Amino acid sequence: MAVASVTGVGIIPFGKHSGKSIIDMGAKVGYLALKDAGIDPSKIQAGFFANGLAGRLFGDSTIGQNVFWELGINKIPVVNVENACTSGSSAFYLAYNMVAANQVEIAMVIGAEKMCVPEFGLINSGETELDTQLGLIAPASFAMRAIRYMDEYDCKPEQLAQVAVKNRQHARLNPNAQFKDPISIDMVMDSPMIVDPLTRFQCCPIADGAAAVILCSENIAKQMNRSVNIESAILCTGSYGNNQDMILWETDTRGCNLAYEKAGIGSQDIDVFECHDAFTISEILHYEALGLCDPGEGIRFLEEGHSRLGGKKPVNVSGGLLSRGHPVGATGVAQIGEIVTQLRNEAGPRQVEGAKIGLAHCMGGDKSGDTKSCTVAILSV
Repeated sequence: MAVASVTGVGIIPFGKHSGKSIIDMGAKVGYLALKDAGIDPSKIQAGFFANGLAGRLFGDSTIGQNVFWELGINKIPVVNVENACTSGSSAFYLAYNMVAANQVEIAMVIGAEKMCVPEFGLINSGETELDTQLGLIAPASFAMRAIRYMDEYDCKPEQLAQVAVKNRQHARLNPNAQFKDPISIDMVMDSPMIVDPLTRFQCCPIADGAAAVILCSENIAKQMNRSVNIESAILCTGSYGNNQDMILWETDTRGCNLAYEKAGIGSQDIDVFECHDAFTISEILHYEALGLCDPGEGIRFLEEGHSRLGGKKPVNVSGGLLSRGHPVGATGVAQIGEIVTQLRNEAGPRQVEGAKIGLAHCMGGDKSGDTKSCTVAILSV
């Protein structure tokens, strides 16, 4: 039996939530997770709240205490977490370790983000250092990786576009996804250019959204009917300055291998994957870092249908960041929630048949050719 399990999940559809605050969205998914677990709010012994941008957008901080108070939860440790795109999965990592260390028996993780606001449009203007960090650097760094990958492995932009088409097909089956209308390779290629060769449909969209999970100890999990075991949860940072190969994140490979080692399994044992497809090239590179194929074989892995629903290693059947949307603080929690839903056999038309082990992977920030944070969680039933 795992030392910690997930026993409750809550998520709201990603997209524009006009009139709803971060607190509103966070409290909503917290309520849904409590209902899903069948747990009274008074049973929560520690809270972790993830958010990436509210401090910059609205000057707001320590939001977690307000969210948990809306749920009737107080007098417990509440930790607010910001760690770029891995904010939510980093909060999950902290909660997992707290439960695994027997400091508490039940902890809740909530991730929420509000990005569909005029203030975010101003940040993306590129007129200040912060604007540049959020609006230009990320697409540019991934575009450089795409160019290097295409040159190294004789890959075409149209082949990268297939990632966006695949994930949109998956999103059509997910009621919580932001974009569900089908797209073609021509539509992807004809969408506005962001940073050559990455067009708009090859870049993840902003969104409002929130997700929550409840973690519990081994003793509590034995009393639950739908708990999902946490086999490993990893958080690591980059090597910085030692990575001259733009088509490999050393942190990515190291984090995945460490998660496999701690879980005592390999990529061949995983039935369903959620990975950080912030851009189309990202998913291709993550195939290779996750050990799904050899370096340079990511495009072939995609084109042969292995990462599609019904393929041998389905990836991002939720629609991924590219179609589900990317409300930064909620993404990592939503990925874990998707894996839990799959392992419970409750994913409906997007269900991966016979899924028993799943992996959620996220990464965030860019520094010296590597990533600032990488999280990997492996779960099982």
